[in-house]
Amino acid sequence: MRKMVQGRLSVFKFESFKKYKEIAHFITTREGWVLGNHPRFTGDVEADYLPYRKELAASCDCQPDQLLFPRQTHSNHVVVASSGMNTAISETDALITNEPGLFVCVQTADCVPVLLFDPKKKVVAAIHAGWRGTVSKIAGKTVQQMTDQFGSDPSDIIAGIGPSIHLHAYEVGPEVVDAVRANFNSSSALLKPSLTDGKAFFDLWEANKVVLMESGIAEDNIEIMGLCSFEHQDLFYSARRDGSDTGRMVSGIRLV
Repeated sequence: MRKMVQGRLSVFKFESFKKYKEIAHFITTREGWVLGNHPRFTGDVEADYLPYRKELAASCDCQPDQLLFPRQTHSNHVVVASSGMNTAISETDALITNEPGLFVCVQTADCVPVLLFDPKKKVVAAIHAGWRGTVSKIAGKTVQQMTDQFGSDPSDIIAGIGPSIHLHAYEVGPEVVDAVRANFNSSSALLKPSLTDGKAFFDLWEANKVVLMESGIAEDNIEIMGLCSFEHQDLFYSARRDGSDTGRMVSGIRLV
């Protein structure tokens, strides 16, 4: 991973994506926003988020309507995006496109952002995976859609897992524990015991890596950024630490 300034914003980029000149990507931090410290990028009132989209677009050297976002609902719904679509796509948590110039984006504040790139078929994807999306394996469903819609071979796909809440800070209750055990053969490696009865600490990074590998992506093609949104208060927003009204990071990727 590497941190850099893009426009006014401080962003992170995956090292594994660096050699590919056909794509641009970014993961924003809380540093550099001129408009305030609670950026949001979708909502019911355009005036609440459009200024932040414009600021983000300026940092990416693109137009606001080139930034496509899902209206995230912790679903496993995946949409193939194209120009002319609404720039906020309802009830969706992952976007795929093969259209150059369009940034497919997700916003997070503890959930896991995953970016995918198929350098052979020239397809990109952005995924939002909270615990619900992780246990319903939205990352795997996205890879499957890339295969079905664009002929991608999973072994060609490069994946980046961005900053999110990590194991030591992510204690979960019985509902999540049961869901992990029901959906992962490796659940014992993903759940660490808690001192609180019925609870455990859930490793979202490793769980999403497992899902990607189950989908056929090579382990060597998966980069985990390794930064915890809860721990690094100076860099990232965290809903668990700061409350649900906190700002959001954006993870985006496009074909150039």
